[in-house]
Amino acid sequence: MENKAVKTIAAFDFDGTITTKDTLFDFAKFAIGWPKFLISVLIFIPTAAKFIGKKISNSEAKEILFALFFKNMSFSKFEEKCNEYKEKINQILNYEAIEKIDWHKKQNHQLIIISASIENWIVPWAISNGFEGVLATKAEVLNGKLTGKFLSKNCHGPEKVARLLADFTKREAFLLYAYGDSSGDKELLEEADFPFFRKFN
Repeated sequence: MENKAVKTIAAFDFDGTITTKDTLFDFAKFAIGWPKFLISVLIFIPTAAKFIGKKISNSEAKEILFALFFKNMSFSKFEEKCNEYKEKINQILNYEAIEKIDWHKKQNHQLIIISASIENWIVPWAISNGFEGVLATKAEVLNGKLTGKFLSKNCHGPEKVARLLADFTKREAFLLYAYGDSSGDKELLEEADFPFFRKFN
């Protein structure tokens, strides 16, 4: 039972929880076009093999893939594509998640997204759908261009909890609902008072 004396936060993973697919690949196809996307994926195959063989981490593999897609893209163009992608996200929504988001809104709970995806393509959609914050991976920008590197740690696994508690430092001051669909959400779900793995009720 919820304690009405403390606030309630509802933290949603994004890829595979709010959406029905991974948005890194979906956004990349949208932003850079099929030819470059396919070439980048082919170049990435040896890195993928290293990741599958556990020779490199999830974060290392993801940063290499992000660089193949977006290194040297102007930040202004990247932001433009991120804003346009908001409408594409509406086409890949998990409507069970949207129903639960609507329920939390009616309860006046604070909605946040905690995602390993890059924050830039999540924020426009999140703001327009009532979320108060997005805690996600940050991309590095230098001289107006994406460097292909991450400015923050990849917001995955334990980093999800670290980012949450960095923003909401008094854990005893809030109740936490958490929604996720993968091993990258394990620690966040363990932190939650009300954890939901691949379900919403």
